[in-house]
Amino acid sequence: MFGNSYGRDERENSSPINEGDEFDVKIEDLGRDGDGIARVEGFVVFVSGAKVGDEVKIRINSVRRNFGFADIVE
Repeated sequence: MFGNSYGRDERENSSPINEGDEFDVKIEDLGRDGDGIARVEGFVVFVSGAKVGDEVKIRINSVRRNFGFADIVE
């Protein structure tokens, strides 16, 4: 009764990123709010202040189920 996983995503804890992680990425696209979009192992990361074509080092500051947010590391 309490041991089932009904309604839960089995991949819930399988994100390839964690808060505080740093990655070198290339910005591939822009989100609707103007944030750059990069991918880490296929996982979407929104990068504030980045433009398409930028190659930047980022630090993850927030992780959600299907995407994350990051800032550029100076």
